[in-house]
Amino acid sequence: MKTITKGKNMNNFKKVGLTALAGSLAAVSAHAAEMTVSGATMLTYTSEDSSEVTGNPFGMKTNLGFTASGEVNGYTVSYMQTSMDQFAGMSSARLSVDMGDMGTIAFDQGSGSGLATIDDKTPTAAEEIWDGLADSSTSGRVGAAGSSGVFNYVNTFSGVTFNGAARTGSGTKNSDGSSSGAGGNAWDFALTASGDTMGVEGLTAGLGYGQAENGSATLTSDNDDQHMTVFANYSMGMVTAGVQMSGINKGAKASTDQEFTAWGVALNVNENLSVSYGESEVDFLKPSAKHVTESKEGFAVAYTMGSMKIAGNRNEVSGEAGVTGASDSMTEIALSFAF
Repeated sequence: MKTITKGKNMNNFKKVGLTALAGSLAAVSAHAAEMTVSGATMLTYTSEDSSEVTGNPFGMKTNLGFTASGEVNGYTVSYMQTSMDQFAGMSSARLSVDMGDMGTIAFDQGSGSGLATIDDKTPTAAEEIWDGLADSSTSGRVGAAGSSGVFNYVNTFSGVTFNGAARTGSGTKNSDGSSSGAGGNAWDFALTASGDTMGVEGLTAGLGYGQAENGSATLTSDNDDQHMTVFANYSMGMVTAGVQMSGINKGAKASTDQEFTAWGVALNVNENLSVSYGESEVDFLKPSAKHVTESKEGFAVAYTMGSMKIAGNRNEVSGEAGVTGASDSMTEIALSFAF
């Protein structure tokens, strides 16, 4: 008589599979972590330049920030993600491990790392003087590695904070897989210090440098792109004044270098009201054409009362993005509620 064992063996196989799966899940079981959620809603009125179509000038966006933190094998591991416009998608995320005196290492997808954290440190009461201008927001702003798809290391030594970033290939954001964007390797860093470390109360200063490959060695490329900057801000009473100088030297032949200078002054009228004014210039050093200087200026005001803030700014630019005669302007009023 033939004994049928297929069902029994299959049942045993299922038991073994479930047991192995349970063991695997137990090995990566969740640890207790603190989860926090914060956010803000902003209602805006924007008026574009006369050469642009404003359309409906009213708009609104909602930002939600999620932060989780807990101890894993003796280290503090944290994760943050910012979603904008009612879960329309992830705008930035960061996974970091705090190793105590050895510093913090993180993988960054847009929250800010390295040289990009000091691309514009001039004081302002609200938005920067380039905010809302058509194509010139990146003019003169440094950041070789960027802040997307980069490994970030941060530590403080004798009062000086080192913030370094490095990436392999494209800086394009991507999920759990390789990035499809083209681009070379890059690295950069920022050094910042303030207060007693600088020997002058009220002074904050920093500098940074970085390099980015501009492609494989060809007849049109000979060196890496170089980014560098230095800034200083000084606060005395109600007033904060700052200056910054940056340079972007392109490695590719027949390319346009940029030299950036900026200054700004912010005044805290009282604990609720602040105003600011700033100017900047970017010299576009064209190898086979006349150099063009882009000039920006901006005024901003902000009033805060509890979790409510109303802010406005007026920004203008001429010689935009190194184009002679190109100009733009933008006025915005924003009412925001934090929660």
